[in-house]
Amino acid sequence: MSLQRLARELDETARQSAAMVEGVTMALEVLADRNRPVEETRREAVSMIISALQGQDRIEQRCQNMALAVRQFALLPPTAPESVYDEIWSSLVLDELRVPALSGAAAHGVHGEAELF
Repeated sequence: MSLQRLARELDETARQSAAMVEGVTMALEVLADRNRPVEETRREAVSMIISALQGQDRIEQRCQNMALAVRQFALLPPTAPESVYDEIWSSLVLDELRVPALSGAAAHGVHGEAELF
């Protein structure tokens, strides 16, 4: 079960990475459109790039948490009960990993202004 969970989380991380790249690609398409007003185009593209890059923190945190979980799994004896694996998953800091109902939900929410700090 834990390896299946890890596979699902890796799939979700890959999806989030693709969404981040897609956001940057869309911004580049906006910048390449010569029929748009320059200042408006820059503002829109910058906003799109900032929004896309904000996903990097979440992706990095997911990867670090999954690596930590795998390291902890490796220390367990082969006879460890499933509840020990579940406890390791639930101890992770990232809510998307701890709460199955939230997995991937952050990427689909409506977000306000981008915050740089």
